[in-house]
Amino acid sequence: MPGYALDYYLSQGYYRMHQDLFTCRVLPIDGGLYSVHWLRLVLADVQDGPEQRRLRRLNERFSVTLRQFRLTPELEELYAAYRGSISFDAPPTVESFILAGSDHNVFSTGVVEVRDGSRLIAAGIFDSGARSLAGIMNFYHPDYRKYSLGKYLMLLKIDHARRQQYTYYYPGYLVHNYPKFDYKLFACPAATEVFDALNSCWLPFSREVVARQSVELLATWQDDDPMAELDG
Repeated sequence: MPGYALDYYLSQGYYRMHQDLFTCRVLPIDGGLYSVHWLRLVLADVQDGPEQRRLRRLNERFSVTLRQFRLTPELEELYAAYRGSISFDAPPTVESFILAGSDHNVFSTGVVEVRDGSRLIAAGIFDSGARSLAGIMNFYHPDYRKYSLGKYLMLLKIDHARRQQYTYYYPGYLVHNYPKFDYKLFACPAATEVFDALNSCWLPFSREVVARQSVELLATWQDDDPMAELDG
C-alpha cells in the first residue's frame, strides 16, 4: 500500500487489521454498546511530562533496536508469554493478526524491540505511511510488568516517528466510559486529537468532546439500525 494512501485512510478513522483496513463506531462489550473514538497525536506538539520522563529513566538500562518487521519464533514466543498473562481477548498469535495466512505484507511494517541483555522483553509493531505512523501491536514479557513496557513502546514509536519528521502518530481508539483503552492517552493528552466520525474532522481531545460524540454516535446507530425499533 502506498504511504500516502495509508495516510489518507488513517485520517478518515480507518485502521489496519490483518491485511485489510477497517473502521468502527460502536463496540459491543459485556452486553452493552459503547462508542469508539479514534485518536491521533500531532507530533510537533508532543512533549514529555513527569510521567513520561520517569518511565524513560526506569527503562534506560534496556537496549532498543528498530528493524523491518519479519515474523520470527522469538517474537511469537514473547507474544505467547504475554497473551498467557492477560485477562482480555487477544489474537492467538502475531501471525494471525498481522498476516492472517498471507505470505505477503501489503503494509510497510516495522518493529521496535526492547532487550534486557540478549533477552527480548518487549516488541512494538507499527505501520509507516508517507507522513504518519500507526501503532499496531505492543506486547512484553510478564516478568517485566512493573516497567510499563506497553507505554514505553508507545514513546519509542513516537520518537521514531519524530525522527522521520512525520506529522501524526495514530495509537488506535479509546472507548467512552470503558477505561481499559485509556492508556492510549498516556504519551501526551495535550497533543492528542479525536476523530469526529459524523463530520469527518479531527478535534482537540477532551473528555467533554468524547462524551458529546458518544451521544451522537449512539443515537445515529440506533436511527440506522433496522432492528432497534423492534428491540425497543
